Amino acid sequence: MFRCVLTAAALVLFAGSTVVHAQKQTIGAPPEASNMKLVGFNDLQARSAYQPTIHHQGDRWIAYIGHHGGTDDVPDPVNPMTGQAEPNGTSIVDVTDPAHPRYLSHLPGQEGKYESGGAQMVRVCDGKSLPKGDPNAVYMLRTFGSQAHEIWNVADPANPTLITRIGGLKDTHKSWWECDTGIAYLVSGAPDWRTRRMTQIYDLSDPAHPQKIRDFGLPGQEPGSTGAVPTELHGPISTGPNGNRVYFGYGTNKGGILQIVDREKLLTGPKEPTPDNLRFPEISRMPMSAFNGAHTTFPMLDMPIAEFAQDKDGKTRDIVMIVDEAILNECGEARQMVWFADVTTETRPMMISSYTVPEASGQFCQRGGRFGSHSSNESMAPVYYKKMAFIAFFNAGVRALDIRDPYHPREVGYFIPAITPATDKRCIPVEGGERCKVAIQTNNVETDERGYIYIVDRANTGLHILELTGPARAVAGLPKN
Repeated sequence: MFRCVLTAAALVLFAGSTVVHAQKQTIGAPPEASNMKLVGFNDLQARSAYQPTIHHQGDRWIAYIGHHGGTDDVPDPVNPMTGQAEPNGTSIVDVTDPAHPRYLSHLPGQEGKYESGGAQMVRVCDGKSLPKGDPNAVYMLRTFGSQAHEIWNVADPANPTLITRIGGLKDTHKSWWECDTGIAYLVSGAPDWRTRRMTQIYDLSDPAHPQKIRDFGLPGQEPGSTGAVPTELHGPISTGPNGNRVYFGYGTNKGGILQIVDREKLLTGPKEPTPDNLRFPEISRMPMSAFNGAHTTFPMLDMPIAEFAQDKDGKTRDIVMIVDEAILNECGEARQMVWFADVTTETRPMMISSYTVPEASGQFCQRGGRFGSHSSNESMAPVYYKKMAFIAFFNAGVRALDIRDPYHPREVGYFIPAITPATDKRCIPVEGGERCKVAIQTNNVETDERGYIYIVDRANTGLHILELTGPARAVAGLPKN
């Protein structure tokens, strides 16, 4: 069971004539944890954080962290390194020594609040890996609010330089970049498409000279179509030329779709966005419940299943882990969860299991903010791939899952950070005003090849660097600590 650290009393704050009730954790209360421990922390200048990407850069490890826009109270936080108020953008942090992360640089993003500003998404590729890249460069691909995608040279992570920009968009989100080929699947809002988010595919093998390949989405989203518009894209993950598959997740917290696409047909097939051309590369799609979306679609192909080791067929399975995103505070929607789909028979994918944090284990619907899943780590490094997954669960922190048997995923650890004075409130409307509470909002998670786990907070609490302890380390095959 979890130890609840909510105070019983509520603070009553006055904002004009509106009564705001704020309930918060006790400042200074310790984090809640099992088989995970805190190694290091950085406050990220109290900026709301989204995607962390950890890159092994020479003899250093650098964390590139995307941010949402600012808040009503603090639209442009002050960067202590410059003394200037700057729109939220990208934080660059040296995590070579995870116990003492060093903030190197902040690159401002688009002016705006919450989802309307910042630079949420970030991916990184070495120039020596890209077919036409400068071998001395390290390239960072990021979104610029809703307006554009940008590529920066971060070979000197403390002094990035802008290389190129792909603009003229109405939205952006969770893109994917193949470092060995340079192919990028850019979640975009093309102005003439009927949906807020679809895919623009670019060849970024030479980051200084982007080459557009095509636009892609679900039939009914393309320009000129009529009728109902299918649910918008959230993000894709590609297995590259060897796997020859791209797994697209549509929907966020409802009406989700897992779409399995033949990568070669997607890249070389007919480009005009007609309904037939959009269907051409599709192998299958799996509609989800109206209650749930598909934020992250993480492939784990050719997984050996110990339970099936003696069976004539099906000893290994192709699995896609699907993570929904909780949107509404204080459980104001259906529970968003983690799902496992068996896609071994690609034309007939089927759901095989699910996972959620039990609400009663921490009274999470009462803690404030969002409770439910959001995202998983996306690193395919051998240290955890096909063995463990880490799930950001908002006010329930990060959850470590043993996924070696994806038919029976099992939680083996968790970590819920303590709030700080910078942690922002989360509110819901109530009669006569709104009720606000302060709670941790673990938003996104990533891992590195060394086995460290990085979680970032949506409510301005910062970056926590974690490691496994106890039995959880054995699941990953890590040495005892």
